[in-house]
Amino acid sequence: MSSILLVTSSPRGDDSLSSKVAHDLANELSARDNGTSVVHRDLGVNPIAHLDSVTTSAIRKPAADRTPAEAAAADYSDKLVAELMAADTVVIATGLINFNIYSTLKSWIDNIARAGQTFRYTAEGPEGLAKGKKIYIVLASGGVYSEGPATGMNHAVPYLTTILGFLGMTDVEVIYVEGVAFGPEAAEKAIASAQQRNRQLALAA
Repeated sequence: MSSILLVTSSPRGDDSLSSKVAHDLANELSARDNGTSVVHRDLGVNPIAHLDSVTTSAIRKPAADRTPAEAAAADYSDKLVAELMAADTVVIATGLINFNIYSTLKSWIDNIARAGQTFRYTAEGPEGLAKGKKIYIVLASGGVYSEGPATGMNHAVPYLTTILGFLGMTDVEVIYVEGVAFGPEAAEKAIASAQQRNRQLALAA
C-alpha cells in the first residue's frame, strides 16, 4: 500500500489557496490507487516550535543520556522523521511569505533534516537517505514569481528543492497558484490553472 504525506503550512485555514490546491492534489493522487493512505501534517493548526536548546541538544545525544525534556523533544522529531520516511509521495504546501516559505514549514524541515536518519556524511560527501519519493510543492503567491522580472525574488522553490535534494528527494514537481492578488478573476484563473496541473500530474503519476 502506498502512502502520501500531505504537509500544509498556511495559518489562513479554509482561506488558504496553497492548502486547498494541495488537498486537491493529494485526493487526485490517492484516487488513482484505492489502497493509498494520506497522512496530513497541518502546520497551520498545529505549528512546530522553532528549534531551541533542548531539541538541538536532544538530537545530538544518545537516548540514554537525555533528560526527560530532551527525550520528549527527540521523540517528537523522530515521529516527524518516521512520517516522512514512510511516505512514497510528499505534497508540501506553502504561501510565498516575504519571498520565502512560512516559518512553520521551516520548523518542520529543521526537525526532519536529521544526520544519521535523513542524511549522512560519507568520505565522498553528504548522502541523502530519504530517496525514492515523489515530491510535489504547491506554492501560492499574490504576484507572479514563476517567470518574469520577479523570478529572482522567489526564494521558496530554490530553498525547498535544495534542502529536499540534500535529503535525497530529487524528483520534484512545482504547482504554482500565483497572481491571486490581481483581483477575483485572476485568482479564479490561477486556481483553475493549478487544478488542471494537478490532474495532469495525477495522470502521469
